[in-house]
Amino acid sequence: MARRLLAQMLCISAALTTGGPAIAKTVVSCGGAALLSGAQLLCSHTDPKAPAQLCTFSWALATLANQTQVVSGSFLLPPGSSNVQVYEGGGFSHAMSGPIVLCQGKRTPP
Repeated sequence: MARRLLAQMLCISAALTTGGPAIAKTVVSCGGAALLSGAQLLCSHTDPKAPAQLCTFSWALATLANQTQVVSGSFLLPPGSSNVQVYEGGGFSHAMSGPIVLCQGKRTPP
């Protein structure tokens, strides 16, 4: 019993001390809004030293008929780009959720 408890504590300790995607540095900043029957998503590349970022997005929006519609897509964001319109659509009354944007940069060899 004591060995199992010790093993569980070691696993928890290892999980807490190892870094994962949740603590990765963010190099893309995005913001979106849905109003006046339109929706728009803008993104900026915030670190000029980081490589271009390949991003995907997903966003739940309410249509004018009060139905949920999920829009999604992908885009490439080069370093130094600012306030790039990555999505624009019409026929939406409001956002059902915030946009979810996931990005990955190309790794350069050391």
